[in-house]
Amino acid sequence: MKAMVLNKPCNLKENPTPLELMEIPVPVPDADGILLKVSSCGVCHTELDEIEGRTPPPRLPIILGHQVIGRVEAIGKQVSGVGIGDRMGVAWIFSACGRCKFCLAGMQNLCPEFQATGRDANGGYAQYMTVARGFAYTIPDIFSDMEAAPLLCAGAIGYRSLRLTGLKDGQRLGLTGFGASAHLVLKMVKHRYPDTDVYVFARSAVERQFALELGAVWAGGTAERAPHKLDSIIDTTPAWQPIVEALANLESGGRLVINAIRKEGGKQSLLDLDYPQHLWQEKEIKSVANITQADVTEFLSLAADMGLKPEIQEFSLEQANEALMALKDGPIRGAKVLKIG
Repeated sequence: MKAMVLNKPCNLKENPTPLELMEIPVPVPDADGILLKVSSCGVCHTELDEIEGRTPPPRLPIILGHQVIGRVEAIGKQVSGVGIGDRMGVAWIFSACGRCKFCLAGMQNLCPEFQATGRDANGGYAQYMTVARGFAYTIPDIFSDMEAAPLLCAGAIGYRSLRLTGLKDGQRLGLTGFGASAHLVLKMVKHRYPDTDVYVFARSAVERQFALELGAVWAGGTAERAPHKLDSIIDTTPAWQPIVEALANLESGGRLVINAIRKEGGKQSLLDLDYPQHLWQEKEIKSVANITQADVTEFLSLAADMGLKPEIQEFSLEQANEALMALKDGPIRGAKVLKIG
C-alpha cells in the first residue's frame, strides 16, 4: 500500500517535505481489531507538532493522521457487531488501558497508557490502517467521507473544549485562532447557545472575515481588545502570546480553555503575565488533554442532529506535505483533508 511516512522529526522551515511516499505491506488486524481501507484523513496542527518535535516523541517511522474515515476490509476473530464494508472512523484516541482510575471514570484521555493515533500507532496518511474495534466509530450517513474526517478531531476536541468552558446561554465566548476546530465550535455555539455572542481573534483578515460570515459578532487581531469582556475563551493557537492576550480579554471569574498539546517557542512561558491584569479576580486557565471515546460518539450524534458540516480544502495523499505547509503558513479557512480512497 501507499503511505506518507515520517522517518525523523525536522524543522519544517528547513525541510518542507518531511513525509516520504513509500510502498509498505498492508497491516493485519489483531484478534480484537479491524482493517480499514482509508478513504479520507484530516490534516491537523498536531501533526506539525509531531514533525517538529513538540509532542511526546512519536514512534518512528510513523504514519501520521488521526482523523480517519474508511471501510472495513478485514475483521479480527474476536470482533463482533461490524461487517465488511461498514464505514468507520478513527480519532486521536487509539487505545487506553481500560483498568486505571481514569478509564474507569470515563476519562480515558488521562490514562497513563493512552496511545494516540498517528503518534504511538500508525494512522491514516495511508491506504490502509488497523485499529481495535472499540476505538472505531460508526459515521452518520449525513456526512460524506471528506466532511466526516475533520469531525473526528477538530470537531470532537472542539466539543470537549466547549464543554470545559462551562458556558451558559447568553454569556460571551471568545475564540482565539480560527481554524478547523474553532470554526466548528462557532457553529456548535450558534446551535446550542443561540443567545451567546462569539468574538474571534485571528491572525489573518481571511480568517476574521470567515468568522463573521459564520456568525461571529466581532473579529479582530490576536492582540486587539474585544468591545466587551468575555466570560469564556477557547484558545486553539500554536503560540504563547495569544494566551496572554486572551487573559486580558477575560471577564472576572472567567475561564480560558487551552486546546493545544504544546506551544511553539521553545522555553517561552507565561512569564509575561501581569497578575492584576491577567489572572486576578478569580480567572481560571484549564488545559484540554486528548479526547475520550464518549467525546467522539456524543459529538458525532450532535453533529448529525444539527447537520454540522465543516468547510474543507481537498488534497491528495501525495500532497500531504503541501497540505501541512499550507496549514503552517497560510490563512486557514476550515479544515484540510486528504482524499485517499
